[in-house]
Amino acid sequence: MLFSSLKNPVFARLYSAQTISLLGDALTWVSLALLAFELAGEKSAVVLSSALTLRVTAFVLLSPLAGAIADRFDRKRIMVTTHLARMVIVGLLPFVIAVWQIYVLIFALNVFNAFFTPTYKATIPQVTGENDYPQAIALSSATYQLLSVLGPGLAGAVAAFIGARQVFFLDAFSFIVAAILIFTLPGQLRVNPKEQPIRTPGRTWQDIKEGTTRLFDDALIRYALAMQLVASIAGAQILVNTVGYVQGTLKLGNVQYGWVMAAFGIGATLCAVVIGALDRRIGRTTFVLMGATLITVALLPANNASLALLMVLWAVAGVGQNMVDLPTQTLIADRIPRTVQGRVYGAHFAWSHLWWAISYPLAGWLGSHFTENEFLYGSLVGLGLLGVVHLTLSPKADENEHVHESLWHEHEHIHDEHHQHNHHSGIPIREPHTHPHPHKRMRHSHLYSIDIHHPAK
Repeated sequence: MLFSSLKNPVFARLYSAQTISLLGDALTWVSLALLAFELAGEKSAVVLSSALTLRVTAFVLLSPLAGAIADRFDRKRIMVTTHLARMVIVGLLPFVIAVWQIYVLIFALNVFNAFFTPTYKATIPQVTGENDYPQAIALSSATYQLLSVLGPGLAGAVAAFIGARQVFFLDAFSFIVAAILIFTLPGQLRVNPKEQPIRTPGRTWQDIKEGTTRLFDDALIRYALAMQLVASIAGAQILVNTVGYVQGTLKLGNVQYGWVMAAFGIGATLCAVVIGALDRRIGRTTFVLMGATLITVALLPANNASLALLMVLWAVAGVGQNMVDLPTQTLIADRIPRTVQGRVYGAHFAWSHLWWAISYPLAGWLGSHFTENEFLYGSLVGLGLLGVVHLTLSPKADENEHVHESLWHEHEHIHDEHHQHNHHSGIPIREPHTHPHPHKRMRHSHLYSIDIHHPAK
C-alpha cells in the first residue's frame, strides 16, 4: 500500500518535513508571479521565464556536487542547513524593489534546492526497508504532484487575503517547521564513514564523475534516463504551449487553463498511487517505456482537441510523465550501492533537468513557428526519439542480472558475534529488535527477488 511506508517513524517525519516545505514552495511561486507583474508589468513573463532558467541552471551545475557531498557528510545536517538558508532567502523576497534582485534571490534559493533535493532522494532508501522504499518514493511524488495542483489555488487565496509579499513570510515559516522536524530525527543520516575513502579535492571531483558514470554504465538506468529526455520533450510542450492553445485557439480564459493544467497534475498524482500499488509486479523499464509512449502519443491529437478532450489527453500525459520519472528514481535505489547513491541521485537530478533545458527552447520554437501544429510536431519529434532510444538502448535479457552491493531489509535479530552493524542510538542492541540494515552482497538474475537472509559480515 502507498501509505505503508509511513509506519516507519523516521520516514514519516522526513515526509512530513518535505510536505510542509513543498506547500511553502507552492506559495512562493504564485507570489513570485504576482511580484513579477508588480515590478515588470507586461514583461512579467520574461521575468518568470528567466527565473525558471536560473532555477534549471543551478540544478544542472550544482546537483552533482551536492550528491557527492551527501555521500560524505551527515544528510540530516545538510537538509537542516539548506532549509534554514532557504528560509532566510525567501524572507528577503518581500523587500525586493527591482527585477535584478529577484534574479539574485531565485538563483540563490535554487542553489540550496540543488543541494537539498538529491540529498532527500538518497535518504529515502536509507531510512526505509527494502520493501518500503518504492512506496515511499511513490508517496513523495504523489504528494508533490497533488500540491502542484492544489497549491497554486491555495496560494492565490492566501495572497488575496494577506497580500502577495506577505505570503513569502509563510513560506519562510514552513522552512523553519520542516527544519525542526528533520533536526529531531534520531541519530545521524550518513553513509558508513568506514566505507568512504579519504576525501581530497581530487577525490571530490572523482565522486562527481562517478555519479554520472554509474548512471550511464548501468543499462537499465541509462535506458530510463534517455526515456526521460523523450518525456521532457512532450512535457515541455504541455508546460509552454498549453496556455497559447487554450486562450488563443480555444478563446477561453485563465480558469479553463487552470482546469487543463490541473488535469495534468491529477493524472500524475493518480499514477504515483498506482505505481506504489503495482511496484515489483511489472518491470520498471516496462513502466518507463509505457509512460514515454503515453505522454508522447497524448500530444498527437491535441491541436484539434476541445477543452474536455484536452483535459483527458493531459491527464493521460500526466500519467505517462510519472510512469517515466518514478521507476527511474527507484531503479537507482535498486541497483546502486547505498554508499554512492547520493552522488548518483545528484547526477540524475542534473541530467534530468538538462533534458528540460533542451526541451523548453524546442517547445518555444515550435510554439512560435507552428502555432497550429506545435503539439503534433512535438509528438512526432518525441516518437522518433523514443524509437531511437528503444532500439539502441533497450536492455538485453542478460543485462537484468545485477548485484545488490548492500541488501537492506528488516527481521528480528540480536547483536552477537555473527550479527554486527551500526544503527541509530536508542536501539537496544542486546535485546531482540528490528530495523533496516544491510546483509551480505548477493547476485540474482531477475529484477525482483525474495530476500534470502545471510549473516552480516
